[in-house]
Amino acid sequence: MTQTLTHDALIRLNAANKLPFLAAVAVRFANVVVRWETTRRTRVHLRHLDEHLLRDIGVTRAEARTESSRLFWQL
Repeated sequence: MTQTLTHDALIRLNAANKLPFLAAVAVRFANVVVRWETTRRTRVHLRHLDEHLLRDIGVTRAEARTESSRLFWQL
C-alpha cells in the first residue's frame, strides 16, 4: 500500500535531527510538490462550485474563475 506524505509529516521529518544533505533536499522538494498538488486540487474544486457555495465563501464567479485559472505554482 502506498502512503502519501502530508505537509505536516514532511515538516516533522525536516525538523528531525540533522538529515544528510541529499535527504534534506529531497524532503524540501517533496514539501514543494505536496503544496503544489494541494493548490492544484483546491483550484479544481473551486472551479466546480455552485453559485450558492461561492456566495457562502464570499467569492464571485469571476473571482473563482480567475483563481482557478492560475497555474499550480502561482501562490
